[in-house]
Amino acid sequence: MKKIIECVPNFSEGRDMSIIKEITNAIESVAEISLLDVDPGKATNRTVVTFVGEPDDVIEAAFRGMQKAAELIDMSQHHGEHPRFGATDVCPLVPVANVTMEEAVEYARKLAKRVGEELEIPVFCYEFAAFNEKRRSLANCRSGEYEALKERISSDEWKPDFGPATWNEKIAGSGATAIGARNFLIAYNINLNTTSTRRANAIAFDVREAGRVKREGNPVTGKIVNDENGEPVRIPGTLKKTRAIGWYIEEYGVAQISMNLTDITVTPVHVAFDEVVDKAGERGIRVTGSELVGLIPLQAMLDAGKYFLKKQERSTGISDEEIIKIAVKSLGLDELYPFDPKKKIIEYVIEDKSAKKLIDMTLTRFKDETASESPAPGGGSISAYVGALGAALGSMVANLSAHKRGWDARWEEFSDWAEKGKTYHSALLNCVDEDTDAFNKIMAAFGLPKSSEQEIAERKQAIHDATKNAIEVPLKVMQLAHDSLEVMAAMADFGNPNSVSDAGVGALCARTAVEGAYLNVKINAAGFGDKAFLETAIQKAEDLLNSAREKENWILKTVHEKIEG
Repeated sequence: MKKIIECVPNFSEGRDMSIIKEITNAIESVAEISLLDVDPGKATNRTVVTFVGEPDDVIEAAFRGMQKAAELIDMSQHHGEHPRFGATDVCPLVPVANVTMEEAVEYARKLAKRVGEELEIPVFCYEFAAFNEKRRSLANCRSGEYEALKERISSDEWKPDFGPATWNEKIAGSGATAIGARNFLIAYNINLNTTSTRRANAIAFDVREAGRVKREGNPVTGKIVNDENGEPVRIPGTLKKTRAIGWYIEEYGVAQISMNLTDITVTPVHVAFDEVVDKAGERGIRVTGSELVGLIPLQAMLDAGKYFLKKQERSTGISDEEIIKIAVKSLGLDELYPFDPKKKIIEYVIEDKSAKKLIDMTLTRFKDETASESPAPGGGSISAYVGALGAALGSMVANLSAHKRGWDARWEEFSDWAEKGKTYHSALLNCVDEDTDAFNKIMAAFGLPKSSEQEIAERKQAIHDATKNAIEVPLKVMQLAHDSLEVMAAMADFGNPNSVSDAGVGALCARTAVEGAYLNVKINAAGFGDKAFLETAIQKAEDLLNSAREKENWILKTVHEKIEG
């Protein structure tokens, strides 16, 4: 399995598109990486670039981008709304798949060392890559911004981790950079119906983890209260793992709360949004929408959509597309410009668009492909699809029950059933292509060369592995379809009585899926050499088949009784 790392460098140029293009061209000169997003900001004079790939490729692409930025950006002339101290201001590495944080730290430090030595740029390692606790904070590393850099890098306390520690003309142009390893960070701006930066900052201080400095008397102009060590006492804000400042965006004519949510498992987007709504309201200000800078994980959007659906007391067992739509509208993510999930949700952006999937076909095209002379899709894929339709019917009855007039007190109960049904129909839908892939792997294994003893042995092992997989996939379909009958049974028993026939049809589909997948288990098992595995698999398949038939009989009996009164 590939190791995937995300890199999100922030370059101190957001106005000259020709410079931004040269930097991204340098990044894309590493062919193996995928450039996901380029987000320039005129007011901030800053561009956030996002790309992913395998670690060594990402490091090389980051290095080339930083090299080009140092050539083209003169920090001595830079001005913008966002804090900054270098042409490449920050460059975090984020583990995405099959990479531990410890590995990400090693890669970050490897990149930092190279940048410091070869580009002669002062580098501070921050977050998880920091060499001491004080440098974990980006704000600490960047304190005083570019204007304070000359004195800071020559001090004992803030000597760079890599690169030169003496100011020179080259550093005056490039500035310094912070390279780190961190968890997925979401850059998120919340729009206000005010043009006041001061008011926006007040709200930012209310919510950000660092809060505001405590003062005697007047909270704005009073004397700062210090602790026994002479450090200012702070009144913490309401949101953990949150950084925030207020600013005015001339481009849109509104003030915003600009936030970095550094751990969305602690403070998700929707929690931050609602907290700002509350704090703004206390100050007579209204939130009008929000803006996502860069990309966001799919789960974060689903969590947001479900959060708002639950506030409406509506079922969350609906399609991901509908949940995302609710999130976008509730967060006002489309206020300033259209929000395209295909371009803003990381899983959607990096998915292989070239891969042709059966489940992406229209119903007519899928039917025609099944009817063609091609042996796949065959009975296994059809069984999985029938099972998906059955579970989907179970979810439908649950959703209708959750929204039934007079049953408002039971919405959450039925929402849970709809979610359970969705788990099954989503998994079964994935099995449509899995089954066809399993068949194709068998064909590929039989097509391997067999002109030498080694090739014969390798071919034999490949056939064994492919056949075993071709037994396991329909067995999984059987298990999923069998278990989904629980949803149809519940809906037949106490769901919306006007839709009880749909629960019955769902049960028919689920049992058909079990029967069809059973046939595929048996035909793929014929002649398979691993007798112990085969004995266990066949016994499990027969148990699932008998149980599914019993469950279907009970559901249909219940359905007929309900229909006949």
